[in-house]
Amino acid sequence: MTELAPDAPQPYVRYIDKTRAYYLSQGYEKPYAWANNASAPFTPLTKPLSASTISLISTSEIAVKGDPRFDDNPETRAQGNVYAVPSNTPASKLYSRTQSYDRYATSLDDPNAYFPIDCLHEAATRGRIGKVATDYLGVYNAYSQRKTTERDAPEVLAMCRAMAVDVALLVPV
Repeated sequence: MTELAPDAPQPYVRYIDKTRAYYLSQGYEKPYAWANNASAPFTPLTKPLSASTISLISTSEIAVKGDPRFDDNPETRAQGNVYAVPSNTPASKLYSRTQSYDRYATSLDDPNAYFPIDCLHEAATRGRIGKVATDYLGVYNAYSQRKTTERDAPEVLAMCRAMAVDVALLVPV
């Protein structure tokens, strides 16, 4: 690999190529099939952001330090693929359990980089958004478009409706 000068712009990360290579190295016979939706539902906002309740939904496998739901103990571990994290949890108590990220291109040291809770709370304080929902939602990586569409998405939608969420900020990792 060619060394770049310290002040040279760094090349972008070629995630599609890296993902294809990773799947082939794991013994999968077919390359990873990226989701391709010819049409996607869009619902315009019915009220301004300054009057909306917003939740954060992420596949970062965000966890709360000291919360037994995130232990490896099967008796205390959370069940299911979608889970809630109280939105008043300080960023200093959050971490990611995932190993499915490019550790050579990024790190998970700062939870706000992949789970921007402080920014949402600041936006609420400044009146840019109405309020932050009671919970943020985590979705474990299923690597299955079918499971995501048939199982996880309806559960996320039901949880958002139960919290009267108007806008969901999706942050994939």
